[in-house]
Amino acid sequence: MTIPDDIKAHNREVIERFRAAGGSAHGRPLLLLTTTGARTGRPHTAPMMFVPHGDDVLVVASNAGAPRHPDWYRNLVAHPDVVVEVGGETYQATAVVPRGAERDRVFAGVAERYPFFADHQAKVTRRIPVVVLARKP
Repeated sequence: MTIPDDIKAHNREVIERFRAAGGSAHGRPLLLLTTTGARTGRPHTAPMMFVPHGDDVLVVASNAGAPRHPDWYRNLVAHPDVVVEVGGETYQATAVVPRGAERDRVFAGVAERYPFFADHQAKVTRRIPVVVLARKP
């Protein structure tokens, strides 16, 4: 997959299409994640691939193998209460970032299913986080 030159414009289009019809991107499951800006306190919505994980979903902060974490990851670390839109449903969730051996186990399971995440990890020295979006009751 090629990264568009204007990723913000691309994401706005994906969000509009998603909200109009739901669906996936490039055959991968897609959700919209709304975080609260770490510095601004404003809501920010980003489309991203997810992996089902029991009653929750996982998202991977690979940033396509870029050397730094994506903005949405820094936002949810600062403010772990998020909103998830997936499969025609919108719900509140808490972002939980597994650490150590738990992170490694979860990341290995994701990378086994989607090997390009292992390729992303091989490109960078940072440890790519996996985030559990735990649905609030």
